[in-house]
Amino acid sequence: MPVTAKLSLKFYEKLGEEVATELVEWFNSVDATYRADLRELNELNFARFDAKVEQRLAALESRLESRIEQRSLEHRTDLRESIAALRAELIKWSFVFFATAALAVIGLR
Repeated sequence: MPVTAKLSLKFYEKLGEEVATELVEWFNSVDATYRADLRELNELNFARFDAKVEQRLAALESRLESRIEQRSLEHRTDLRESIAALRAELIKWSFVFFATAALAVIGLR
């Protein structure tokens, strides 16, 4: 939203219409240049900021994926150990049942 510089009537009376108008145009030109420079600088800074945010998000994502993979591996290992312990228990109780059944059959003869 450009702001047009205006001078008071005293400037126009002292400097004359032509010089005062030229001064106003120069002020407006300088203002437009500074605005364009500021806009460009802001865009560059935002691009740098955006790149840093992307970089940090990628690093965070990588660390999270690594932690998730590590935890998943730990849980799989725990699960395998639990399954192995359950199998041992199942084999033990199967043997107890088989032995009891075998003794019962032998006792009936």
